[in-house]
Amino acid sequence: MVSRARLKSFLTGLALYTMAAAIIGYFGINAYTGRYGLNARQELDQEIVALTSELVRLKQERAEGEKRVSLLRSDRVDPDMLDERARFELGYANPRDLIRIIRPQ
Repeated sequence: MVSRARLKSFLTGLALYTMAAAIIGYFGINAYTGRYGLNARQELDQEIVALTSELVRLKQERAEGEKRVSLLRSDRVDPDMLDERARFELGYANPRDLIRIIRPQ
């Protein structure tokens, strides 16, 4: 009878430790590979770097566009810019102009 009680208490303790280890292992694995784990954090950091560089590029592109638009304002029109836009929109070219057609790929 004494040996059965010892065996039962030993198995109960073993089961509790096993369950505790399984729960800790589950949360440990999820902390590393889960949706909000360490790997996900590294991927988010890489995405932040990529999007930041794209933002810088887009800001530069916007600044260039705003500069070109400012040259076409009615209060201060740049004659060269006006000539360039008029030729582009109307499809005209001066016979002495060198024209290079670049096709989009």
